[in-house]
Amino acid sequence: MMNPDKIAVGLDIGTTKIVAMIGRKNDYGKLEILGMGKAKSLGVHRGVVTNITQTIESIKQALQEAENSSGLAIQSVVVGIAGQHIRSLQHSDYIIRQNADDVIEDKDIDNLVQNVHNLVMLPGEEIIHVLPQEYKVDGQAEIRHPKGMYGSRLEANFHIVVGQISSIKNIGRCVKSSNLTVSAITLEPLASAEAVLSQEEKEAGVVLVDIGGGTTDVAIFKDGIIRHTAVIPFGGNVITEDIKEGCSIIEKQAELLKIKFGSAWPGENKENEIVSIPGLRGREPKEISLKNLSRIIHARVVEIIEQVYLEIKNYGYDENKKKLIAGIVLTGGGAQLKHIKQLTEFVTGMDTRIGFPNEHLASESDDEYSSPSYATAVGLVLKGVVENSNLEITVIDPSKPENQQFAPDPEPETSAQAEMEEPEETSEPEETENNDSPNAADKPKKGWFDNWADKFRNFLNDDL
Repeated sequence: MMNPDKIAVGLDIGTTKIVAMIGRKNDYGKLEILGMGKAKSLGVHRGVVTNITQTIESIKQALQEAENSSGLAIQSVVVGIAGQHIRSLQHSDYIIRQNADDVIEDKDIDNLVQNVHNLVMLPGEEIIHVLPQEYKVDGQAEIRHPKGMYGSRLEANFHIVVGQISSIKNIGRCVKSSNLTVSAITLEPLASAEAVLSQEEKEAGVVLVDIGGGTTDVAIFKDGIIRHTAVIPFGGNVITEDIKEGCSIIEKQAELLKIKFGSAWPGENKENEIVSIPGLRGREPKEISLKNLSRIIHARVVEIIEQVYLEIKNYGYDENKKKLIAGIVLTGGGAQLKHIKQLTEFVTGMDTRIGFPNEHLASESDDEYSSPSYATAVGLVLKGVVENSNLEITVIDPSKPENQQFAPDPEPETSAQAEMEEPEETSEPEETENNDSPNAADKPKKGWFDNWADKFRNFLNDDL
């Protein structure tokens, strides 16, 4: 019998495609993909939902495909947040502890993080992530783990990620309107990092570059901590648009050209290499030089890489000689472009590799899941499995007609009531466990990331 507690569903709402992936950890700690569905993303522009109705249709289509391939009925998902509305900033804050003779505990760190959540943002913006960097205790600097120390003044530098409330709420509305609940939320660059980066790379210093259809996400890690995040508002789709304009062909042909013959390095193709494109409605076929094609692609990819390098400099890579020993890891659909690795090394002078999510996948997994295109989806499933976030998955029994449908279609009141009751259902076992345990301290305490996820999930549900 399949254990639903070890199963999670990741929902990656991207500009080009929407992916629903169901997975579980096997006995060896690897991720086993049970089913996947994908649909063309119709209502999303540069990571932002612009048409809720179309996005809901795409989500339902992807989920239906995932259910059919896995035999599981999905009710809750781990959702990724990204898009051009995301921005980040640095901030320092402190608290004065009442009793300096008591050791610093998790609650003190939580109080400090909560202080930062109370910062006033620009109108229409909301803090969605507060990431502690280094701590200071009574002026003693460069402390990574202050818990267990003594002191009255606890101070920290924070990396704060901010997003537009309307864009975040729209994602929540789409998920709710698809008869689903949001079991957990994570930033998509963090999910991709979970799938393709090793802990050693995060410690040594690494730049994750996730080249999607509408945006390019950048996340810099050093000493195991995320130090800088950025969203560059263009990705693989602008390359397709350039090919379409430069070669005077339709978008579908431009995308196929990019995938089949595209290269980021113009020196590879000879002048006499020609590809023939069928003409429209009886028109003559169009002949396109592969040399010209790679020149068009090269110009746009260089622009993207230069923007990435600018973000690396903003982190302080040049000025403070902050070494990023592990270099750059490229992932996402755009990372599959031929020779993009070599071009990135040429422009930045940093070691580069392509990030595949296959390290965490079980050996019998389909090769398709190892593609950089699915790095975010794999990362979302990993996050869900680790946090045991997904609470509502049932096995579809073909003999029972009621299990054949996609999901129950409750009245709005019933849906809202279920939404409110869900946290109570999850908290009851914890209370029982605490009462039975002779020492409540033996039970692991929720970390600041879990608290943030709970707070943000409630924030999404407030208006819905």
